[in-house]
Amino acid sequence: MSEAVIGRSDESPLWRRIVNFPLVAMVISVALFILASFGAMQLAKLLPPMAPGATAAAKAAIAIGLALAAYKLVIVRLGERPRDDLKLSAAPRGLAVGWAIGFLAFCAVVGIAALFNVYDIVGPGDTRELVNYLAGMTVAAAFMEELLFRGILFRWIEEFAGSWAALVVTSALFGLAHLFNPNATWASSLAIAVEAGVMLGGAYMLARNLWLPIGLHAAWNFTQGFVFDVPVSGMDMHGLVEARLSGPVLLSGGPFGLEASIIGVVLCIPVGAALVVLAVRRGAIVESWWVRRRSIEEV
Repeated sequence: MSEAVIGRSDESPLWRRIVNFPLVAMVISVALFILASFGAMQLAKLLPPMAPGATAAAKAAIAIGLALAAYKLVIVRLGERPRDDLKLSAAPRGLAVGWAIGFLAFCAVVGIAALFNVYDIVGPGDTRELVNYLAGMTVAAAFMEELLFRGILFRWIEEFAGSWAALVVTSALFGLAHLFNPNATWASSLAIAVEAGVMLGGAYMLARNLWLPIGLHAAWNFTQGFVFDVPVSGMDMHGLVEARLSGPVLLSGGPFGLEASIIGVVLCIPVGAALVVLAVRRGAIVESWWVRRRSIEEV
C-alpha cells in the first residue's frame, strides 16, 4: 500500500476512525436496522383496512423501504472500505442465480424425502395465499434477514476477524435466531445453522453482494412453503398441494419441517461447501483486521 493511502487513513479525524472500526460500524448498522424495523412496524399500524394480500404487500414495502433507506444513506458509507452490497446493476443476475439454486436445492430435499416415504401429497392446494406468501415470507423475510445477517453482521465480523470467523459466527447466529420459531428445537437450530447459514454465507462470499443470497433465501422459502406445502422454519403453510410429513423425526424434521431433517442437512452442506470453495478460488477471502494492519505496517 502506498504512503499516500496510509497517510490519508492516519490523518482521518479521531471520530471517523472510531466510527470506521468494524465492530463500532457493526453496532451502528444494527442500531439503524432495528430503528428502521421498529419504524416499519409503527407505520404498518397506520395502514387502512385492505385485503390480506394487499396488507402484506404494503407492510413488506414499508419494511424494505425503510431498511433500504438506512442502508443506502448511512451503512454503505461506514468502514475503512465503504461499499454498496445492494447495487441495482447486480440484482437481475444475482436474484436469478440465487433463485435457481434455492429452488433446485429444496426440490432435491423434497424428492429424497418422498423416496423415503416421509413426504406425501394428500390432496390439491390453492393459490389463495400466493400474494401474502410472496410479500411476507418470501420477499420481505429474505431481504430483511439477509440485510441483517449477511449485509451487516457478516460484513463487519469479516472486516474485523476475517471470512472464516464471519462464516462460523453468522451461521451460528442465524441458527440461534430460528430457535424462537414455532416448533423449534436445538436440533432444528443446529440444522439451520449448518445447512442454511453456510449456504447463504457462502453465496455472499462468492458474489460479494446481497442479491445472490436474497434470491437463494427467497426461493428456498417459497419452494418449500408455497410449492410443496412444507412448514417453513416451523410455520405451517398452505401451498399448491396439500402435503404431509410423517415417519422418523430425523428424516421428516417433525413439525419444524424438512429444514430440520438429516436429508436437508446432508443435501445442502455440499451446496454451501461448493459456494465457499468457489469463493476461495476467486480470492474472495478477507483476512482479519489485525493481519491487514500488520501487512500495512510492514510496507
